[in-house]
Amino acid sequence: MGRFLVKLIVNAVALWVTTLLVAGVRVEPYAPDTVAVLLTYLLISLIFGFVNGFIGGFVRIVAFPLYVLTLGLLSFIVNGLLLLLVGVISDAIGFGLVIDGFWWGVLGAFVLGIISWILGVLVRPLNNSSS
Repeated sequence: MGRFLVKLIVNAVALWVTTLLVAGVRVEPYAPDTVAVLLTYLLISLIFGFVNGFIGGFVRIVAFPLYVLTLGLLSFIVNGLLLLLVGVISDAIGFGLVIDGFWWGVLGAFVLGIISWILGVLVRPLNNSSS
């Protein structure tokens, strides 16, 4: 349970930094207060984890020959589409991730992936000591 919470928080922080760096990606919380903003980032991070884990895993398995054919460049497109899907799901709930277009989604997914990786490397010693 501890690792799940650490990953959830790391992804939420990475999403927050991504919204600061990428102009076409933003988060609209369900209320203007600080607690609502924090909960919104955590909920979007949870949605992103489910979408990336279930749908992303399936798409990566099915599209594996295309990944090989494009030398992995297809992953940028797939990750951008998954981020757009997170935006659609969170918008259907009534709050959440807003992406201004497909290429903003691709750029946002790229930046989100890099920041998540960097934060994951930084918190890895903390995460390993808790298990």
